[in-house]
Amino acid sequence: MPDQPHTPLLDRVHTPDDMKSLSDAQLRQLADELRAETISAVSVTGGHLGAGLGVVEMTVALHAVFDAPKDKIIWDVSHQCYPHKILTGRRDRIRTLRTEGGLSGFTKRSESPYDPFGAAHSSTSISAALGFAVARDLGGEGGDAIAIIGDGSMSAGMAYEAMNNAGHLGKRLIVILNDNEMSIAPPTGAMSSYLSRLYAEEPFQELKAAAKGAMSLLPEPFREGAKRAKDVLKHMTVGGTLFEELGFSYLGPIDGHDMDQLLSVLRTVKARATGPILIHAITKKGKGYAPAERASDKGHATAKFDVITGEQKKAPSNAPSYTAVFAEALLKHAANDPKICAVTAAMPDGTGLSKFMERYASRCFDVGIAEQHAVTFSAGLAAGGMRPFCALYSTFLQRGYDQVVHDVAIQRLPVRFAIDRAGLVGADGATHAGSFDVAFLANLPGFVVMAAADEAELVRMVATAAAHDEGPIAFRFPRGEGVGVEMPENPQPLEIGKGRMIREGAQVAILSFGTRLQEVMKACEALEAKGIRPTVADARFAKPLDRDMILRMAADHDTLITVEEGAVGGFGSHVAQLLADEGVFDHGLKFRSMVLPDIFIDQANPKNMYDVAGMNAEHIEAKVLEVMGVAVMGKRA
Repeated sequence: MPDQPHTPLLDRVHTPDDMKSLSDAQLRQLADELRAETISAVSVTGGHLGAGLGVVEMTVALHAVFDAPKDKIIWDVSHQCYPHKILTGRRDRIRTLRTEGGLSGFTKRSESPYDPFGAAHSSTSISAALGFAVARDLGGEGGDAIAIIGDGSMSAGMAYEAMNNAGHLGKRLIVILNDNEMSIAPPTGAMSSYLSRLYAEEPFQELKAAAKGAMSLLPEPFREGAKRAKDVLKHMTVGGTLFEELGFSYLGPIDGHDMDQLLSVLRTVKARATGPILIHAITKKGKGYAPAERASDKGHATAKFDVITGEQKKAPSNAPSYTAVFAEALLKHAANDPKICAVTAAMPDGTGLSKFMERYASRCFDVGIAEQHAVTFSAGLAAGGMRPFCALYSTFLQRGYDQVVHDVAIQRLPVRFAIDRAGLVGADGATHAGSFDVAFLANLPGFVVMAAADEAELVRMVATAAAHDEGPIAFRFPRGEGVGVEMPENPQPLEIGKGRMIREGAQVAILSFGTRLQEVMKACEALEAKGIRPTVADARFAKPLDRDMILRMAADHDTLITVEEGAVGGFGSHVAQLLADEGVFDHGLKFRSMVLPDIFIDQANPKNMYDVAGMNAEHIEAKVLEVMGVAVMGKRA
């Protein structure tokens, strides 16, 4: 009889329940198939590759041993969740990752019951898992709570706040420390060194033998196995003093790619754990895909790529990215000013500071995933006489807001905030949108808040920040390429609080803040075809406002419209307050403020996201016509 065609095990797994009948050997095979499927999917979509490849075996073992969704599996940051999504009923949509209407690149509660807690920022998983554990014991949803957190995420204070509380409460809670010695950039600090020492203290061979021995502890029924399982938890501990002091039983380090170890340890923990326990697993980011393993970031984030070669399929670039423009401008100032230094929170590549770090190592600081510390550290540098640039994504700056208020603004310290990824950012969706920084910074006394309309304006704002020693100053810029404008050879600082007129017109004035200026100009072209020539100005500053320019525009026009890539409460709200205080509305000025809508906008390409927001050229044109009454008359006709 001819051999039957081999059916991949992955084709038989539609939910984790389908894994319960698989043997350990089959689970190892399933992991191999899952790794191949993850690589294939990300080659089509682009996205976070290396992190997911590093937890393939762990993902299979977790779903084989535990009973999701009753048991809550919580992935910290969750850029490693693609294999998890494939195993939890979403394989048929996995090639829609990070696209409009498709799967999120992160865990998302509304997407699946197997995503019990949404993520995208780091170091939240232990807090959330502890919440689930306490809710369970108070009569809420039952099941175990398992947090998987990377060694990079363990550099954030929130992780220790959660562990301290968990140790105090003593609830049954499982934390898996996924130690791959590689977050987005190589982890920094004492914690990384501590974990490395734990890793070095015990040969893997001995641990492997001990772990495999644990499998014999789980006969049915358990009887004597219960005592022996407890002994394994005790004697496999080779380090972990810090974690034990926080109230956790420490187990490890174990090989996070050895399915036998993972299964035996997880089964033992499931059977015998009573209080909080931390399993320290050593993994390799990008595991099993040579191009990712060779990459400097271990394939952290990729464009679409060729599976065979690993070559990424990036669109040709006609203009430098805003991030690169900022980085080059800062380097030039640092060459002439030894007091300029730079601070980032685990994102030297993403913020453009990697070149600064290479050239001025003693003046560049990657503090790890610790935005609160980054802000206050920068404040201390400023108080000590340095000129620090704190380079953070807008979405991550939110995590240090109390420090921005208390440690920077109140003390009027001249920290320069370089805010990358302002506005809507595309495939990462709502969790990474830079929607709120203008609103939460411009309401702080003494803060200077700028937004670059293009890359030439950005280099002027870097020069402005470098020269500004009177208090805190921030400038924001978007993700992606500039518009290709001619760059100034010797950019001079801007006059604080002064905008610029772009073109003079009549009846209607548009006051733009940030890179929507390009869309404003496109709208003006369409409006001119209808006989309407708006005045256009680039505000440059949300704080302090250019009072003279704004009041003059209000006096000389029937209509004033502000446009910004931020939420309500930002630039337009400050302009409205000025106009109200000056009594301008009493004279019949029509004022409208175009801001991001009061919703979280899901991932799509940036143009489509701004379509949802109503912020592209056609929407600006429509707003002008609406306020002038032209659209209304057209409808009546």
